[in-house]
Amino acid sequence: MRIVCPFCGERELGEFTYLGDAKPLRPAAGGSEDEVFDYVYLRDNIAGETSEHWYHGGGCRAWLKIARNTLTHEISSVEPAAGVGAAKVGA
Repeated sequence: MRIVCPFCGERELGEFTYLGDAKPLRPAAGGSEDEVFDYVYLRDNIAGETSEHWYHGGGCRAWLKIARNTLTHEISSVEPAAGVGAAKVGA
């Protein structure tokens, strides 16, 4: 699988690290114990189109949000991920 980084162009998968599903939102402060448990431990194993966070550690060190089909591995979009990780684009 190859990923087209918006900053570096097309790169090998080995340059990237998978972070996880980009959809779960952290519960608000003071959230219920059930909300926190669901956020930390429960994930859907989606068969089809999903949105994921990836880190380009072997290149620009940017966090990316990638829309990918988990059945075919086809990537439909790649964009910078806002508010993910400690790396800052252009820093």
